Amino acid sequence: MSLKRQNWIRRSVILLLLPGFSLAESMSDRDERMAWWREARFGMFIHWGVYATPAGEWNGTPVKGASEWIQCKGEIPLKEYEPLKDVFNPVRYDADEWVRLAKNAGMKYIVITSKHHDGFCLWDSAHTEWDIASTPYRKDLLKPLAEACRKHDVKLCFYHSIMDWNHPDYGVKKPWRGNFNNPSPDMEAYTAYMKAQLKELLTNYGDLGVLWFDGEWEEAWTHERGEDLDDFLRTIQPSLIINNRIDKGRKGMKGMNKDGDFRGDFGTPEQEILHEGLPGVDWESCMTMNTSWGYKAVDHNWKSTQQLIRNLVDIASKGGNYLLNVGPTAEGLIPDPSIERLMEMGEWMAVNGESIHGTSAGPLPELEWGRCTMRKTGNTTVLYLHVFDWPENGRLAVPGLRVDNDAAVEAFLMATAKNLDVSAGDFGLVVEVETQAPDPVDSVIRLRLSGSCQIEGSP
Repeated sequence: MSLKRQNWIRRSVILLLLPGFSLAESMSDRDERMAWWREARFGMFIHWGVYATPAGEWNGTPVKGASEWIQCKGEIPLKEYEPLKDVFNPVRYDADEWVRLAKNAGMKYIVITSKHHDGFCLWDSAHTEWDIASTPYRKDLLKPLAEACRKHDVKLCFYHSIMDWNHPDYGVKKPWRGNFNNPSPDMEAYTAYMKAQLKELLTNYGDLGVLWFDGEWEEAWTHERGEDLDDFLRTIQPSLIINNRIDKGRKGMKGMNKDGDFRGDFGTPEQEILHEGLPGVDWESCMTMNTSWGYKAVDHNWKSTQQLIRNLVDIASKGGNYLLNVGPTAEGLIPDPSIERLMEMGEWMAVNGESIHGTSAGPLPELEWGRCTMRKTGNTTVLYLHVFDWPENGRLAVPGLRVDNDAAVEAFLMATAKNLDVSAGDFGLVVEVETQAPDPVDSVIRLRLSGSCQIEGSP
């Protein structure tokens, strides 16, 4: 056995102590690899493909629950669905504009669907004609996005579906799928196809931040295939971060792993936020702005900017990341309601971004008035108090926080750049504030503690 293989096994044994992770590396190496992702806290999800053309309708009739799932929800035979490539022509696509929108919103990474469940590829793959090169547009959609991400210092990441409704060898048959006429779909052949495409993605667009898998729940995909794929990808880009959907460990939409040894760097709650953080476990909530992932023309059920900001804060206060979705149109435009909300989030982040980026879960017990994030450096602890419900009496009680006499305490209201007075209360500290909230969505107080302090009732 080679020395490299012996070291691989040694590092794997160490990581087995963390539920859900079995990477071939030391804890310090893992922390170094995950550092940028943990610092980011906020990213953009982009669901885009030929399914944006029907926009939730088929033959003029709305398909229930359909956007990117329209082929499945409508049980549309492949021979009827494939002609979408002949009309998909995103002539108004501006990758630089998309990346600038994400960056200005405070997002640090972008995850785009290189291939969704329908199998259509946003790049010119040498292994299929079911891709962008077969459309009137013809040009690679991922290359300009990669260039814009490098230009604006935003991490490029790819979503990639394991399940493939188009491929004849994917191992689950349905009458409307591309394997319907194949009596014996060959998952070995399909896996080789998927690996070849992933190799294209990992070698043609520079260093990627994350590979975000999905569609692993059908029986055709196995734990052993997940392990093998994980090993394969890390031989190409060892620094890659991979979500837990590469394997079979995910426990439903809550997204966290069930008991056992499963691959994946982080859990993936979908359309929900964990009730509590999980110390030592990385996770990311992916959520939509309306109710659809892909573009759906009639979905006007938009979340308010207030809800989106408070979702971000709630997630960060529990040690997670927020992956917020946009679904561009077939022309290549991000819908105006998404743009408006992202710009408004960007205005809030321009003032309060330090309370999100690079922070960890807040240590305070449950707060009736909001949430808390934390940054710790040496003997200094900074608590960011996110006040959703502003105290009308001008006194913000911070429960569970005891500060010794030798400790220095400084409070600073970020929205107005004003210092605030702090005193000891019966059950913690009290911050003297203005009687009216400077920000009705979330006013952030930066509480800097230098010296000895105790936090009681910490989760």
